[in-house]
Amino acid sequence: MSDDHIHYMRLALERARGAAREGNRPVASIIVRDGAIIGEGQNTMFTDFDPSAHAEVAAIRQACNRLKTVDLPGSTLYSTLEPCPMCFWAMQEAKIGRLVLGARHASVKRTDLGRYTVESFLEFTGRKLEVINGVLAEECEAMRLEWLEAQAAKKP
Repeated sequence: MSDDHIHYMRLALERARGAAREGNRPVASIIVRDGAIIGEGQNTMFTDFDPSAHAEVAAIRQACNRLKTVDLPGSTLYSTLEPCPMCFWAMQEAKIGRLVLGARHASVKRTDLGRYTVESFLEFTGRKLEVINGVLAEECEAMRLEWLEAQAAKKP
């Protein structure tokens, strides 16, 4: 595992913790190209009252706006949690070339997506993407599972 992957995933973890402190899901993403961060995002669904306010989409929007383009080839997107189908499709539309993952949906016991994985979506659509798994996975998983436990404790 490269030091760069660890560095950028640590930054994403910091952002994800911030999302949780603000009352959102603890998910964050960072987009890097040529060694520079071009986009960052965190989940803001609950504070923005927007079901599309996911970390990956926010990072893609920021990167595209900064660069005044809708295409981000040569970019790497770091995400603390495997992107959902909506976010993954946004990545494909932006032509992001690499995805670096922390936690997987299966590892945090998320069952509402059925058998979905980024690899199954790639197979289904016939698209290509380099996927690097397991970067700081234990930290990413623990953060998500702790958040889920806290949410469950709040319910009557």
